[in-house]
Amino acid sequence: MYKLLLLGLLATSASSSAEVSEELVYGHYEAKASPGRSLAEILNDSSPFRPQGKVFHSATGWNVDWKFQTRSLPNGRCRIVRVATHLSGQIDLPRLVDADAGIESRFEDYLGALRVHELGHFAIGKEAAVAVDKKLRALPEMPSCEALESRARDLGARILGEYEAKGNRYDVETGHGRTQGAWLGE
Repeated sequence: MYKLLLLGLLATSASSSAEVSEELVYGHYEAKASPGRSLAEILNDSSPFRPQGKVFHSATGWNVDWKFQTRSLPNGRCRIVRVATHLSGQIDLPRLVDADAGIESRFEDYLGALRVHELGHFAIGKEAAVAVDKKLRALPEMPSCEALESRARDLGARILGEYEAKGNRYDVETGHGRTQGAWLGE
């Protein structure tokens, strides 16, 4: 497993001043080739991703964490004064070993398409992180810090639910990457 660490700032509109740190890690599972077996057979047998009995050759997980600081105002009300949002993600892909040149070439093309599809999932996570950050920064003052903190937690959870649903729609729209070339019709 190797890491690709991406730390950066995502800027939305100038008015939101959203800053999101991010980290993306790549993991791999080994798919051992053997003579007479198709690439699809090799990957299907090796894949650890089997939700509801279906086999997938790659997976992406992302998580958005946010922290905020509130301040009580002289009038007794409360406002958010600082927000820190972090996106972490992992993309898991196959690593083909012991393949002949023909299978290896086909695998490299397929792997590129898998990566494109999984990066689309991570991009949805980025959108979620920016949305959480922006919406938390825009919350108005509230009568108490307790009320504001509760509202902020609920808002973040609702936004994450919306983007998880968007990830599910992305899979439906792309046929889990099929329309992006991540398909082995063997």
